[in-house]
Amino acid sequence: MLMANRLNDSRLEDVFFRHMVGNMRNGVLAIDRDGTLVVINDEARRLFRLAPGQVSGAPYADILKEHPDIVRVLGGAFEMKSLPNRAELRLKSTDTVIGYTLSLVRDDRGEPVGAALFFKDLTHVEQIEERERLRDRLAAVGEMAAVMAHEIKNPLAGIEVLAGLLRRKVADPDAQALATDIINEAKMANAIVQEVLAFVRPVRLQVDRTSLRDAIDSAVSLADGKATRGSIRVDLNVPAEIPPLGADQHQLTQVFCNLLINAYEALEGRGCVDISARIAETAADGALLPDGHQPVATVVIDVTDDGPGMPPEVAEKIFNPFFTTKAQGSGLGLAIVRKIIDAHDGRIDMSTGDGRGTKFRVTLPVEPHKAGHQPIRPTGNHG
Repeated sequence: MLMANRLNDSRLEDVFFRHMVGNMRNGVLAIDRDGTLVVINDEARRLFRLAPGQVSGAPYADILKEHPDIVRVLGGAFEMKSLPNRAELRLKSTDTVIGYTLSLVRDDRGEPVGAALFFKDLTHVEQIEERERLRDRLAAVGEMAAVMAHEIKNPLAGIEVLAGLLRRKVADPDAQALATDIINEAKMANAIVQEVLAFVRPVRLQVDRTSLRDAIDSAVSLADGKATRGSIRVDLNVPAEIPPLGADQHQLTQVFCNLLINAYEALEGRGCVDISARIAETAADGALLPDGHQPVATVVIDVTDDGPGMPPEVAEKIFNPFFTTKAQGSGLGLAIVRKIIDAHDGRIDMSTGDGRGTKFRVTLPVEPHKAGHQPIRPTGNHG
């Protein structure tokens, strides 16, 4: 009877242990001395993008072959004199950052019989910290740029006015053409100054109930007035069930306008731009994870063109401020886009390739979750 009670208690402990590990919000992964995977919980499966199911009992190097960084960490567990505690690692396979602790599992005699890896996805934390660092840098640059822009704008305005007066006073067509060139160059320089100011200023959102379709429609009209569309077809697929977003409609219009202008310039008057939107409610569907764990209601918008695409060396710099491949341009359009999306607690990603077109994916929460946003104003008929 005593043996049966002990066996029952052992089974209860085993069930409790499996439930505890399985429901932990941190990843847990354990191997034995032979390299067999003994324990892996759901969070570890999610982070390593492993299919649900039983993978225990297989060699960890086979299960995690797509993640050589983790294989290397586990492989050194039994050789290292001092195991890492609260270390950080960027996984090249998934471009995520984890904080981890590696511990040996010892038997009753103190002999190591396995190793356990406890880890947490720090990607969201790192993104927040990087945004804060960027805001600090931009605040300092912004103060300087505001002064410089003011000093530059006044002479530019004077040049433009004087060139206009000169054009009216001279009769020589060649001199008038030169005066026109001066005016155009002054306007271009002023536009660059305005873009620099827009980039370095903090984004202050006026959050309201915003129709995504209205923002995109306004962006199409705005882009058509700023760039040459030619015979490019723009296809919109924004389902009616997409809910209103807690967002700044003016800023979102600017985002999609800039993306459309980029597509128009890449297509050179021919081709198609497709803008589609969908709702995502799970991490697997692309929903945002503000706390790193719990998905929130999210809208995913893809802006896709069938143009020539970009080589890798260009694609990796495309969001960098002042980077441009155009003969004329400030290189700030996409940097401003990312800044606006960040202010909305969203994300923007790009996929492209030579001859394969380009897709920008904008991921936005239905409701803003960051402290400091202006509250959503009530809507309705106010008389």
